[in-house]
Amino acid sequence: MEIYQVTSPEFAPYGKIVEGFPVDSLLEALKKTRQPESGTAYVPEEELLQSLPILPRVRDSFYGGMPVQLGWCNGYNTKLNCLEYHRDSEYNLGTEDFILLLAKEDQIEDGVLDTSKVKAFLVPAGVLVEVYATTLHYAPCHTNPAKGFKVMVALPQGTNTEKPEPFTVYSEEDKFLWARNKWLLAHPESKEAAKGARIGLRGENIDIKDFI
Repeated sequence: MEIYQVTSPEFAPYGKIVEGFPVDSLLEALKKTRQPESGTAYVPEEELLQSLPILPRVRDSFYGGMPVQLGWCNGYNTKLNCLEYHRDSEYNLGTEDFILLLAKEDQIEDGVLDTSKVKAFLVPAGVLVEVYATTLHYAPCHTNPAKGFKVMVALPQGTNTEKPEPFTVYSEEDKFLWARNKWLLAHPESKEAAKGARIGLRGENIDIKDFI
């Protein structure tokens, strides 16, 4: 599987590098967040990040003044497992190089996405990227199994928290709502599928361990 750089033209449909935004304080706080011994861990809102003086600038620059949550996804991973999307862009920033496995929402056909359409992109440490709302994404992948990854996840406040209940299903897309502002397509082999997430990925459950 080819791993593209986020500086390459191939990344343009999926997102962009955010130039000029000061990230030093975000990186320093991110370094202090918990690293699991194995697998991945996700916290939607992290006080170490949320309490930084730069938060108002993040809120205004990223989301035009909308309430923002700064969380993280840390750990070790090389597999696709699922893809998700939100109604808003997501911003990622890592203390180490990491890889995103991405596809496009308009590639979903009849509620299913073929995993052959997924592309891999390497994000260098310290580079802030915007992942567009129409981009399917999920947990990052590490490039160094000894270090894993620590990735900031900035989203509108409340995203990835409890699914609204009671929830009435009006459309096929509604069946994929897994959490607040989180539509999830699970691979049959994933833990999420075993927990009841709707199957939406067809094909190989991509594993990049042989390509890094």
